Amino acid sequence: MFIALMLMVFVLVLFYLPLGKVKAGNLVYKTCRIWGIIWYSLIGIWHREIYEVPHNRNKQYIFVANHSSYMDIPSVVMCMHQPVRVLGKYEMVHYPVFGFIYRVAVILVDRSDAAHRAQSLRALKAAIKHGISIFIFPEGTFNETGKPLKAFYDGAFRTAVETQTPVKPILFVDNNERLNQKSIFSLTPGISRCVFLDEISVEGYADKQDIKLLKQKVYAAMDEGLRRYGSPKPRP
Repeated sequence: MFIALMLMVFVLVLFYLPLGKVKAGNLVYKTCRIWGIIWYSLIGIWHREIYEVPHNRNKQYIFVANHSSYMDIPSVVMCMHQPVRVLGKYEMVHYPVFGFIYRVAVILVDRSDAAHRAQSLRALKAAIKHGISIFIFPEGTFNETGKPLKAFYDGAFRTAVETQTPVKPILFVDNNERLNQKSIFSLTPGISRCVFLDEISVEGYADKQDIKLLKQKVYAAMDEGLRRYGSPKPRP
């Protein structure tokens, strides 16, 4: 079902490409959200959004979320209701069909290459100038520590400070229960909650020390939230 629906999205993406990078990218996310709604209904996943405070969909944010499962990617397209670009790992472009869609929809980063990281940061800033929000997994890869969160990279918080864009933390509470990171055959039906925490302002933040302070503040808010909702538990 996943592959069949993804092939339909692939055909539509081919039609979007002549419209330009910004418009085509926005249409890809809207199409993927429809794909997500259909796929979730077929596999028995119940998507639920929880807003701890009112959320302004007309405002730009640096969205950050915890990362524990491949189900986090469908959760992104399901919970985003405004123009957004995900910062994604370059290795994912090698997957057939999905990799092509991924290349159009995300801002790619190769963290092993300093020049590529700098290029990705410039692309993030360009997206913000076009009125598009950014979505980043600050842990960089799956959290396999057994704790609610692993250490954060600086990129999301440097971008927030340098562009003066507030950070909006999101918690993916159930995704590791729905699909364990160790096996694609561990998929189970059930709830998939996306919890929107209160935004964290960057007003007055300007230097490297402020970036570190912001990172610590966001980490503390997400760690507390995951413990409160029940942090993602590893499955055998």
